[in-house]
Amino acid sequence: MHAKGLSRGLKNRHVQLIALGGAIGTGLFLGVSTTVQLTGPAVLLGYALGGFIAFMIMRQLGEMVVEEPVAGSFSHFANKYWHPFAGFASGWNYWILYVLVGMAELTAIGTFVHFWLPNVPTWASAAFFFVLVNLVNLVNVRIYGEFEFWFSIIKVVAIISMIAFGSYLLISGNGGETAHFSNLWALEGGFFPHGIKGFLMAMVFIMFSFGGLELIGIAAAETDDPSHTIPRATNQVIYRILIFYIGALAVLLSLMPWMNMTKDVTPFVMVFSSLNENFVAHVLNAIVLTAALSVYNSGVYSNSRMLFGLAAQGNAPKMLMKLNDKGVPVNAVLFSALITGTCVALNYFMPEDAFKFLMALVVSALVVNWFMISFAHLKFRYAKIKEGVVPKFKAFWFPIGNIICILFFAMILIIMLFIDGINISVYLIPAWIALLAVGYKLSRK
Repeated sequence: MHAKGLSRGLKNRHVQLIALGGAIGTGLFLGVSTTVQLTGPAVLLGYALGGFIAFMIMRQLGEMVVEEPVAGSFSHFANKYWHPFAGFASGWNYWILYVLVGMAELTAIGTFVHFWLPNVPTWASAAFFFVLVNLVNLVNVRIYGEFEFWFSIIKVVAIISMIAFGSYLLISGNGGETAHFSNLWALEGGFFPHGIKGFLMAMVFIMFSFGGLELIGIAAAETDDPSHTIPRATNQVIYRILIFYIGALAVLLSLMPWMNMTKDVTPFVMVFSSLNENFVAHVLNAIVLTAALSVYNSGVYSNSRMLFGLAAQGNAPKMLMKLNDKGVPVNAVLFSALITGTCVALNYFMPEDAFKFLMALVVSALVVNWFMISFAHLKFRYAKIKEGVVPKFKAFWFPIGNIICILFFAMILIIMLFIDGINISVYLIPAWIALLAVGYKLSRK
């Protein structure tokens, strides 16, 4: 198995928090108000539904990686059980996705640092953290795991503090006159103020906040005892995410009528504003900086492992398989860094529209990625049935579960067609797949 060269340095606690950290990004800290405005208190139901679909996908991926814990994860399964082009396309699609996400997170990091050090240009702090995170990833997988573990702990503590403090304000009556649990259903419009249309629109944004969960599958090749660690991490992470997202939102929406939640006010600031507002601003800035660093750190890790896996399949140059003495794929880390660095530089010269255009591709790349995981799992399970193998960690409701997930993603793409600014990303999918097909043909020569 080609994964033998990679160091198995990740423990259960690392894998748990890698997946948790991947899914709790700046979305929860900054993006929640968008979904609340679209659908009101029904956003709670949206996160529960989105979480369940994400959990089914994770179980499908989990089943495959427990049987074969290899580098390249879902790209390996698409390549082996579906078609070499599927392996090529899913691997490179995921890699590009995280190059673009890394680019956006580095831009955000520059902005957050600027809050404290207004004289330091944003590009300089982005460059500093770009070098730092890539160095961490070059040293040793366990160091990456430790960094990610502590980044995630900070985010988790922030959310738990918010839920606890918000609950105290509600129960003690110190939350102000408008703070009541009945805000969830008794305000004008009730639980579904914008009806089913608003709810479906919000589902698009909700699903993207679950992006990053597939990191569990990427980490499998470097996990100590994957047959024990992966099932535990998969099962536990989803409960935690639902508690964090749904718990935090239930408290927020009870403290403040949903219509008062504007895009300009972060939910965290609202809850803690009864404390010293200046202090809150600094704490929040530290938290969102950590969230952005964590997502970028995970992106550097997953991208290098995906390239390593693609090279092992023959879908990327063999030089990307070079490992250092600590079992880190150095060339894969450096190649991803080179492309992300170029993109970040471009980002500073690009007109705003070009950057938005690239970020729109992220939206589609995520949907394509999840669709391919679910379809590859169908192929994988049918192959195992033929071999007479019973998987140790089974996905839910095969094959009905896969069909539900695939239809759900088709529905998300259809809804995206009706949202201005995002519909372009759906139109780009055929062009993107055609570009991958050209790349595949060239790689075969």
